[in-house]
Parts: sequence; C-alpha cells; structure tokens
Amino acid sequence: MSFEHGKPKTTIPSPEQQQYQNDNNVNNDNDNDKASAIASTPPTDTVPPITHEGQMPQKKFYRSRAHCNPLSFNEAFDYPPRPDLFDWTEEHYPNHPQLSDCGTDAGEFSASSAQIHPTVLDVGCGFGGLTLALSALLPEETILGLEIRSKVTEYVRLRILASRKEAMGTGASIAGCDGDGETHDAEKEDGETHDAEKDGTETDATDRDDPNDKRASHRPTHQNASVLRTNAMKYLPNHIPPRSLSKLFFCFPDPHFKKKNHPRRIVSTRLLTEYAHWLKPGEGKLYCITDVRDLHEWHVERCEEHPLFEEVTEEEMEGDECVWAMRTETEEGKKVRREGRE
Repeated sequence: MSFEHGKPKTTIPSPEQQQYQNDNNVNNDNDNDKASAIASTPPTDTVPPITHEGQMPQKKFYRSRAHCNPLSFNEAFDYPPRPDLFDWTEEHYPNHPQLSDCGTDAGEFSASSAQIHPTVLDVGCGFGGLTLALSALLPEETILGLEIRSKVTEYVRLRILASRKEAMGTGASIAGCDGDGETHDAEKEDGETHDAEKDGTETDATDRDDPNDKRASHRPTHQNASVLRTNAMKYLPNHIPPRSLSKLFFCFPDPHFKKKNHPRRIVSTRLLTEYAHWLKPGEGKLYCITDVRDLHEWHVERCEEHPLFEEVTEEEMEGDECVWAMRTETEEGKKVRREGRE
C-alpha cells in the first residue's frame, strides 16, 4: 500500500516484485528443511580478516567519511604520559634503518631505539599516498602518518606492511635485525616496475619509471614509515618531543566553511604556536595544500601574521620534491590533476 494525500491507493507489483514474493513463498515452505540443515552446521567463532598482513589491501573495503569533527570526537585513544616513555621501535619501526642494537628483548628500550622517533608528520594522511612517497624521498627521516579514522588507519598500516614485504622480496636495502638478531644490510637489486592500480590497490611513487623522478634509481624499504591512529589536535604533545620535527604536512584538510566552525581548522594562530614548539628552529618547515581558495588564503594569512613563521620563496618551493609529492601522491591531489584544476 502507498498513500497519497491521506487516501489509500492499491499498487500492482512489478514483475520483479512478484518474482521476489514468489521466491519468498518457496523459501517459507522449505523453512523446516533448512532449519535442520542450519542447526547441524557448527557455529564459527572467528571471522577471517578482509586482508591478511603482508597483502596489499583493497581500498574499497576501507572507505570512510571524508572528515570528522576533531573537537567532538570522543573515542578513546591510547597515548603515553610523555613522549620519552613511548618506544617507537616496538610496533611502528621494528627494522628502522638507524637501529644498531638488535640484541635487546622486545619491549625493552635500547640505546638506539630511544633515538628513534618521528621527524616528519603527515597529519590527516588519508590512504597513505604521501606517507609512503615521503618514505622514499626522505630515507634519512622517520615518517609518521596521523589519521583519526579507524578503517583508514588500518588500510594504511596494511599498505605499509605489504610495501615492506614487497621491498624485502625484491632485495631492497634493509638495515635492521634478521631472525637471529644479527645486523644486516642487503644489497639493492633492480626489480621490475610495478603495474598500475590493480584490484583497487595502489602502487608507490617509487614503482613507476619516470625519467625526471630522482627516486627511480632505488627502491625504498619503507621501514622508516608508519601510521598512528590519534587525534592530532588533542594528543600530539603526548607523542612528539619538542623541537624534533623537520617537516609537518597538512594536505587538503577539512575547510570547515561555516564561520562558527573555523576553530576546527587544523591551521590557526593557536595551533601554529604549538607546531612551532615541535618544529626544529631555523630548519623545520610547515607544508599546506588545499584546492579551496578561501582556505588557502586563510593559511597564508595566519602564517604571515605569526611571528615564528616566514614564507619560503617560489624558487625554493619549486625545487622542493616534497611539494611535488603533495600535488601528485595524495588522493585529492590526483583528483585535482585529473579534473585539470591545477
């Protein structure tokens, strides 16, 4: 029955609806037979994961809303009381290239592991395109992607693990611990380039042959890249020590168009003061990119007004490979290029 202006109206079912009803009637007639079959099937306690660790995840299984309100996001996050109490090598960088002491037990701080902490942050890393690209561009740095959405964070974690596994299979250089606790440095080998996206997975920036790409001469291990699920506007002081970051990235953040929501913007006068606290004096750089003109002008205005930041020259930006990566390796950046809005 459907109703129009309060009067009942009889509708004739379509052929598809009639077939659906007929199928249901047949199913109802066989309910007793199916009940015994279902009862005899043992229940399954565990559901197999969508993606096993080491496999490249498919993005279609990890889609989520583009943005959320960080000021009202009340899910619980694990965080240390102080940055120096967090061992980044335990879960995030177990085979970091800078690790030298491989004989310590799991969970125990060593002299080298205490020195491993993120030096480059990709805040709101999305599906991890820039995080992995920076890991290749900046092999001497420790890259950490920050993401507040759980499904997207899991996608990036699995993507990094799969990229590490692929790098080990192609003989990429890895300085770290093997199964016997010995330090090793595998020789680099030239591997075939990876095909373009397959089955919803993505390839890394280093897997394409580009004569203008300086990274094409080597294949990264991605042992210096990881991802952390957290709310950067609340818990960054618990993870990052002061004056420890060389680069801080904000790629295509939520514009928060309404004036009442401007305090939610990731770049503000108050937050710039905090970012300056974590960046290395005279060396640290803050990177912002957006496809919204009003938000771009907001970023420029806030940074120009802040006494601890100064704008770099156009020549310096054009020569910075990280700027190129922001435009070409992020999901939003690729969309802008496809639509010709550069």
